[in-house]
Amino acid sequence: MSNQQSTVVVLGSTGSIGTQGLDVIERHSDLFTVVGLAAGGAHVALLARQAARFHVPQVAVSDPSVVTALREALDALGARNTVIQAGADAVVALAGCGARVVLNGITGSIGLEPSIAALRAGSQLALANKESVVAGGHLLFGAQVRDHQINPVDSEHSAIWQSLRSGTHDEVSKLIVTASGGPFRGMKREQMRDITPERALNHPTWHMGPVVTINSSTMMNKGLEVIEASRLFDIPPERIEVTVHPQSIVHSMVEFRDGATICQASPPDMRLPIALGLSAPVRLGDVAAACDWTKAAEWTFEPLDDEAFPAVSLARHCLTASEKHTAVLNAANEQAVHAFLDHRLSYLGIVDTVKEVLDEMDAELRGDPLFENVEEMGRIEREARRRADDLIDRQ
Repeated sequence: MSNQQSTVVVLGSTGSIGTQGLDVIERHSDLFTVVGLAAGGAHVALLARQAARFHVPQVAVSDPSVVTALREALDALGARNTVIQAGADAVVALAGCGARVVLNGITGSIGLEPSIAALRAGSQLALANKESVVAGGHLLFGAQVRDHQINPVDSEHSAIWQSLRSGTHDEVSKLIVTASGGPFRGMKREQMRDITPERALNHPTWHMGPVVTINSSTMMNKGLEVIEASRLFDIPPERIEVTVHPQSIVHSMVEFRDGATICQASPPDMRLPIALGLSAPVRLGDVAAACDWTKAAEWTFEPLDDEAFPAVSLARHCLTASEKHTAVLNAANEQAVHAFLDHRLSYLGIVDTVKEVLDEMDAELRGDPLFENVEEMGRIEREARRRADDLIDRQ
């Protein structure tokens, strides 16, 4: 980073990634200036406080119905000069405003178009929206992406990204993605029949949004991360392994052809990968606590139980099949997770529903494996969501 301040846009500013990203920025206010915030609109008061605190000139909110309330909240905080834009197009436009860094912390495939807009504008994309990679496929990487324009923010992909500095691409033997195992590690499938949303939201290590937390419990999150790792780092799926590491200290690893394995280790704190996503290739100080090597500690690793948690195998199948399959996987899973959170679907029904949707749509997804454009991706996603909803309603 140069001595000049970096301009930053934060997408999903009221979510977990967004709030922690702003915390990092506030600690390094001499290095960063926030020039835009975007959020869905569910947390108007928080969005207004963020805009006022960082003297943000423009805010984009996906839900137009909250504009009046947001205007009143901003005015009450003295942020009368903050401009409000509303609607999905406003979020995309803000992402493409040309800021030096765009932190995309949006959850879901709605984060794809903002990601593309940021890349096309020449911004450095600090990417926490894994669905941009999973659902978007080549649509994201075809957006005139220059080398090193995407900074992975997911802790696992940031760890791989950091570990890859130790060798060339040709020297990589495999990627090892670590998983905490979630709240149901060690349980058999039969033991998970009566799991409630309240239990599934109680993650032992990480504090995340509800959708990501449920995905972590089913291991679908890890399946999506295998897809993301393969596409981000150009490594075939058969050379990507998943290992369960309950302590969440080793965030992922790279094995090189000479037998060396390089890992990135730190106590679980998303501010570390967020900070590097904002500042790379420079590392910031005062970000997160390091491991305390004066105290005894135990790191354990165990294989993934694919029978109890079939989501990773399902994701591998989709990655091998086509990017259309991975988009359907993601869309159907989002619908199933929301239905589970609403007590309309059983816990085991989440992944079962996703698999059934994929089975139903498999024939029509064959042929051209690539999307022609974002509109085609949206059409296939909508069909996957419709079929998932139909299956859920029948249950």
